[in-house]
Amino acid sequence: MRPYRRCNTCVLDTTDLDISFDNEGVCNHCNEWLPRVEKLPKTSQEAEKNLLDIKKKIQKNTKSKKYDCLIGLSGGVDSSYIVYLAHKLGLKPLIVHFDNGWNSELAISNIEKVVTKCNFEYNTLIVDWDEFRELQVAYLKASVVDIEVATDHAIIATMFKLAKKYNIKYILSGGNIATETGMPYAWTWPKKDLTNLKNIHKKFNKVPLKTYPTRNIWKALFDKKFSNNVEDIRILDHINYTKSDAIKLLENEFGWQYYGGKHFESVFTKFYQSYILPRKFNIDKRLVHLSSLIRNKEITRDEALLELEKDLYSAETLKLEMEYVLKKLQLSKSDFEEIMNMEPVSHLEFGSDYIKMEKIKKIYRFFFKKKSSSSL
Repeated sequence: MRPYRRCNTCVLDTTDLDISFDNEGVCNHCNEWLPRVEKLPKTSQEAEKNLLDIKKKIQKNTKSKKYDCLIGLSGGVDSSYIVYLAHKLGLKPLIVHFDNGWNSELAISNIEKVVTKCNFEYNTLIVDWDEFRELQVAYLKASVVDIEVATDHAIIATMFKLAKKYNIKYILSGGNIATETGMPYAWTWPKKDLTNLKNIHKKFNKVPLKTYPTRNIWKALFDKKFSNNVEDIRILDHINYTKSDAIKLLENEFGWQYYGGKHFESVFTKFYQSYILPRKFNIDKRLVHLSSLIRNKEITRDEALLELEKDLYSAETLKLEMEYVLKKLQLSKSDFEEIMNMEPVSHLEFGSDYIKMEKIKKIYRFFFKKKSSSSL
């Protein structure tokens, strides 16, 4: 067994089975982050110029349109801050919230506060609960690590379908280098993998997916290559973004309230990250989230280590939230315990669009190389 080790710069450790360390004891995630962060703006003036350039790009040829961009709003820090930036820039976004049935009351309150003060149009798309519940239960029974694909795939599909429906060229998204780097590959799965999702659903489902939004990766590749594709702008990579400053601004501007953890605006995500992942998969995502904040100089490594000593759940809160989640999923405690005691299964056991893609690439390379060689 590999000896336990923790990075000397961040707090990621050998619970990431693929982690590696250099001679200084610094992990590969920190070393991979450094060249990427060098591309971020260094001054507030540079950040302001970037925002103005984005504004000009989006508003070019869109003045007569009702919407000039699309923003998915979960109520979390990143998406709420993007709505603020859009308001500051004078953009005309279509604000979309994907409701999968797991919103906390605080999330709903935060969303309403932000969109009301910004005076933006706000649309909530509610997924069919029976379909979505069965899909989530299928992921649980499949014993794969990334149960959140069920939500994230639908969000991606919804955003692109709405962009096409309203002829919107630009999506402002919250992914960013500063505070969202270093996620081990084995801890997640590609959110766009529709084959994987359908095969998991097919094996364990009872309710067919009739209304659940999907996006086929082959159609996405075709659109990117041959049509006027929608452009995803990671706007937070164009400013000096810090999570702590964003939270302070949201609190002061909107009366927004923090959830106590990343993605905890969703009741299920909180339970998944704070109970299912640590117990079943030996994964504590706080390691990634805190490490990102260390690299971004928002907290110290010692502060992160102290945070990791805290319990993910109090016994009372865990009892209440487990009861709520299991009741909503229509799972008995014994059924859930059986699922939790199952050995983890690789997503690859259920097929993948990316496996198909690699096979196609190999065939293409074979024939292309053969044709090139024969022409010499």
